[in-house]
Amino acid sequence: MKLALDHLVIAAQTLDAGTEYVADVLGVAPQGGGAHAAMGTHNRVLGLFGGMYLEVIAADPDAPAPQRPRWFGLDSDSVRERLQAGPCLLHWAARVARPADLSRWQAQYPDRIAPVIPMQRGDLHWRITVPEDGSLPAWHGEAASAGDGLLPSLIQWDVARHPGMSLPRQDLALRRLTGRHPHAELLRQGLAWLGGEALIALEQADEPPQLIAEIETPQGIRILR
Repeated sequence: MKLALDHLVIAAQTLDAGTEYVADVLGVAPQGGGAHAAMGTHNRVLGLFGGMYLEVIAADPDAPAPQRPRWFGLDSDSVRERLQAGPCLLHWAARVARPADLSRWQAQYPDRIAPVIPMQRGDLHWRITVPEDGSLPAWHGEAASAGDGLLPSLIQWDVARHPGMSLPRQDLALRRLTGRHPHAELLRQGLAWLGGEALIALEQADEPPQLIAEIETPQGIRILR
């Protein structure tokens, strides 16, 4: 299965806080976006060069509580504690391109790929992998599990023009995506199986897991983390 980097996920306690963080670092503020009723979240977006985009996401205070845990671990104690320190680059998503079918792939490997759920925001329709407990994707092996946002959620767009194509492209380009993790080799195995090993550089680090994006801007390289 061939994957492409679809988007980066900046999580924050509030949408305004996440937007301000991105604007301070990159010099451009995410805009637009909307609500995800099924998840009780809302977002703003920013187009990047090369068919990618950046998403700022937060729990929507005006939405009813969802009937399931929110995606990207937003309801977990660990992510909530992390966001108390400020917005962060929490996660990323990899796009499954047609003619491959994400739902069929997941049905073949339910122990390795999280359930696929349909989503909608306005005219956009897509399917995305989300564990039933809402946690970030993990790869099971020698460690009980490893992931912490460094393994991607898998997404397949069911519209002709996904946001990476339709959003206005800013003068911003992802130069390098790096993940640091105590079980980097285990994650490399998972990425290789998924077909996404070329999308992120994984480094061994005996410290808390971290995702780092180097973004080229008119003012030089800026770092999201």
